Amino acid sequence: MAFTATTAVAQPQQPPAVFQPGATSSFMIFLRGNPIGVEQMALSRTTEGWTILSTGRLAQPFDLVARKLEVRYTADWKPIAYNIDTTVRGEFQRVITTVEGTTASSEITTGTRTDRKTDTIDASALLLPNAMYSPYEAVAALLRTAPNGSTLPAYQIPIAAIELRVIDSTTEQIQTTTRLITAKRTHVTANTAAPPVDITIWGDENGRLLRLTVPSQGLDVARTDIASVSARQVTITRPNDEAVRILANGFSLAGTVSKPAAPAKGPFPAVVLTGGAGLTDRDELVAGIPILGQLAGGLADAGFLVVRYDKRGIGQSGGRPEGVTLADHAEDQRAAVKYLTSRKDVDGRRIAVVGHSEGGLVSLMTAAAEKRVDAVVLLATNGVSGSDLVLQQQQHALSRMNISDVEKQARIAMQKRINEAAITGKGLDGFTAAVRQQIDNVEFQNLLATDPATLMSRVRQPILVVQGELDTQVAPSNADRLAELAKARKPPLPADVVKVPGVNHLLAMSVTGEADEYEKLPLKQISPAVSTAVVDWLKKKLLVP
Repeated sequence: MAFTATTAVAQPQQPPAVFQPGATSSFMIFLRGNPIGVEQMALSRTTEGWTILSTGRLAQPFDLVARKLEVRYTADWKPIAYNIDTTVRGEFQRVITTVEGTTASSEITTGTRTDRKTDTIDASALLLPNAMYSPYEAVAALLRTAPNGSTLPAYQIPIAAIELRVIDSTTEQIQTTTRLITAKRTHVTANTAAPPVDITIWGDENGRLLRLTVPSQGLDVARTDIASVSARQVTITRPNDEAVRILANGFSLAGTVSKPAAPAKGPFPAVVLTGGAGLTDRDELVAGIPILGQLAGGLADAGFLVVRYDKRGIGQSGGRPEGVTLADHAEDQRAAVKYLTSRKDVDGRRIAVVGHSEGGLVSLMTAAAEKRVDAVVLLATNGVSGSDLVLQQQQHALSRMNISDVEKQARIAMQKRINEAAITGKGLDGFTAAVRQQIDNVEFQNLLATDPATLMSRVRQPILVVQGELDTQVAPSNADRLAELAKARKPPLPADVVKVPGVNHLLAMSVTGEADEYEKLPLKQISPAVSTAVVDWLKKKLLVP
């Protein structure tokens, strides 16, 4: 594993008294998203100073079993010794390193051969091996107080002295099943290669290691409490937010209720927010933008009580995500509506459902079946069938490719065959195994077969359609189509349409609107024009003063 650093060296500081040793932590190790190992770590305070102990196992490409790793420091984090006993690819290996002042002396045994090596290091160097990650407990401890721009000396055992440069730090909140963790996330670089290697290290409130990632290597080391699928990053919160459980069909949905700030008193008009396709949680975090989280804040500021929730099988919600249909998601949204009507601070006669992208289709289904819904807002929602939407998206993607018209037409024809097979279940034998696997997906099949024309005809509530003019995933023409479908209802019930210039599918200000621009957007927030359009319309329809 590689690292980086620089010049002016900041002397390590002893962590404040809040730093708590003693507990044993388990970590999961991932390589390019695949789990490859585990490591159990313990940090203890002795009369001599600090001791880090661990054991662990890494599968291929490391093929390593560590029977014992031990790192010792003085009370002010000056290195004393490091030793590890391992088996690597079936061969015994041991490294014993002792530090005296600025001299690190190592005894390296591989099989029956033992070599010795001496390196000059900083007297305050952190001792870091190439594999096994418990020694980063010391790094996490010192990063609690290390300022941006400072450097921490280190020794990549048993190779050479290196430095870690602190680039910047941010505070994040991570909700686990048992508690809310306030974590410090620090970006550092290590000078083991050119250019320097980027490393991100998270530490908890007590200075204990939470997570370590090296993006260039696809490496991710995470403590088991935050590696769990039930853990989630809290990307946005309000002072009076309330964590809630919503009873669904045999399981519960985990959600957040956002309310108007004091001294406002209910009962309030209420809104249910539902996100788009994929494994989205209650905030619908995409490319660093918490779409629903930010919209909830805008609505709460305007006097609405808002509930948003993790989709079934995602985050802290129960149920399973496999084979879920839009109708299933609509049942979950209806459960959220029912939950709102049970609250004394909600006016049950003024409830709206708001859906983003696929969530808009879910909201139409809910409105058709649920008399307690008084208004519907569709954000970047398709007005054509799922099959036609996929073809629209494909044609847009092909327009950006430097390929012949013949090749483009061939790909479009193939996509039409795939769509037809997914909807009808016929003609599967004509595809490769990889394509058949894509087709054999209940959610994909259901989305392709869903037609907003059918859903809209059953909805009697007033509808607002909000569409970004730079949306390349759901083209702006879809908003016009939804308006046509709404007007065709019997009796005619026109929808209100708001098209927002310069806004993409994530409801954020954009330059091109393309999906490959999402991560590069400087402002990680939805457009105020979107929030204003939704708030103003809901105030009018739900008679909010």
